[in-house]
Amino acid sequence: MKFALGRRWPLILLAVVLLGAFAFAMFRTGPLAPIRVTVHTVADGTVTPSLFGIGTVEAQRSYAIGPTAAGRLLSVEADVGDTVTAGQVLGRLDPVDLNARVAALDASLARAGNAVVAAQAQQRDAAAKAKVTAIEAKRYDTLADQKFVSPSAVEARAQANTSARAAVDAAAASVAAAQDDLTRLQAEREALVAQQRNLTLVAPVDGVITARQAEPGNTVVAGQAVLQMIDPSSLWVRTRIDQNRANGLAEGLDARIELRSHAGDAHMGKVVRVELLSDPVTEERIARVRCDRAFKEGSVGEMAEVTISLPPSDAGPIVPNAALRHINGEKGVWRITEGKPRFVPVSTGAESLDGNIRILNGLSSGDTVVVHAERPLKDGARIKPVEVITGLKR
Repeated sequence: MKFALGRRWPLILLAVVLLGAFAFAMFRTGPLAPIRVTVHTVADGTVTPSLFGIGTVEAQRSYAIGPTAAGRLLSVEADVGDTVTAGQVLGRLDPVDLNARVAALDASLARAGNAVVAAQAQQRDAAAKAKVTAIEAKRYDTLADQKFVSPSAVEARAQANTSARAAVDAAAASVAAAQDDLTRLQAEREALVAQQRNLTLVAPVDGVITARQAEPGNTVVAGQAVLQMIDPSSLWVRTRIDQNRANGLAEGLDARIELRSHAGDAHMGKVVRVELLSDPVTEERIARVRCDRAFKEGSVGEMAEVTISLPPSDAGPIVPNAALRHINGEKGVWRITEGKPRFVPVSTGAESLDGNIRILNGLSSGDTVVVHAERPLKDGARIKPVEVITGLKR
């Protein structure tokens, strides 16, 4: 019996050692071990919030240059990339019969002018005759009073005077009709001349040609663009910003623009317009951001990254955004009190793109909060602050 007990002692000792190792593992690295956390000491400071968006380089002022009437292109005198000045001829269209129609109208205008002169002469002649008949009618009235002429003779002179005045009115109407006809012909000629001018395509402003959409020999219709051009000084970035983060977006804010083709080469600019209409599909607000200086690189339509700076917040407690948690619909942080985590609700303010957020209520400077934890925390849980949690899934 003693022999059997003596043989069991090593087994009992081994079992005790194994149980001890198991317990050690459970309390140091197993489920019963303290939860490793990284912590942050709250300090007062300010947060400079920013808005980030993706945009497209566009021209505020772009022009489609083409005829206002259908025609055949005779020439196109500019190409893509050319710099043009205001008034420069960019193309011409075939006038077809416009020149002949203008010449015909010139002849009609000359004839109408002569007609006006003739009508005015007739008006003067009628006026002179009316003046004579009026004098004679008055003289016959006097003679009738002296019984030198018969009443019928007086009536004849009065009727002649009335006819003469009617002839004056008719002559005046003829003059007006001739002048109206002259005005109509002048208007028709001006319209034809305007059509002639429209057959010559000119640059409306100084700019750069961005597209050539027709070639000599092509027939173009009214309103069809032959050339596209932009004013390079009007380039801006049409920027889209998530509606959830667009609070504070306003005109005049400073912005940083970085073209995709020139990463790391930033341009400074300003928000010059905030669109009233947002994109309901992507839930984004749209702002126009203009660079302080014209882009010397990049291209229209290129993507750009835009960071808009908002005014800094008031001074107060600042924590990393990663420290915030939502538990049972309540936003808060795990504050460490006497070595134990306690969940405390907080209200937050401005947030910066570098991950810091202003705490309005719930924390004070000097508090210590949990930033990351390797497992979900509970009030009073055992924790172990560490510098870095290796293998933590965030």
